Amino acid sequence: MVFVMDANPFTMETSRKDLRPQISTVKDALHPMEQFQNDVLRPILKMQNDLICSIYRHFLHKRKVPFNGMSKEKRNAWIRSSISKDNRLRGIMLGLVIGQFVEEELSFFLEHEGELRRRIMELIAQRLQTQVKQLL
Repeated sequence: MVFVMDANPFTMETSRKDLRPQISTVKDALHPMEQFQNDVLRPILKMQNDLICSIYRHFLHKRKVPFNGMSKEKRNAWIRSSISKDNRLRGIMLGLVIGQFVEEELSFFLEHEGELRRRIMELIAQRLQTQVKQLL
């Protein structure tokens, strides 16, 4: 099998952005972080949703977490705790998102890394908490 790389970097950026689903969000975001979250992070997270759920399901299985027997509150707390405390899991989840950035988005991310890492992990935790049935 032969893979041919296009020498034009704009083609790769354009096609990567074109793969993202369209999400209706507030277009008049007051802050650049909100705009980046709505225009870049949310579409990427929606696109990567199945992988995020699969990786977390594998994480639960590998750690032998009795997720089925937990109450909704305990599950939500466990998701938040594991996302914030497990460095390996956090790194994998961040990689799923950052790997979808085009160069311009990566530059913005690196300028505001701390805040955007926090936002990404918060969005992932919210996404997992609302899709518990896919994790069981």
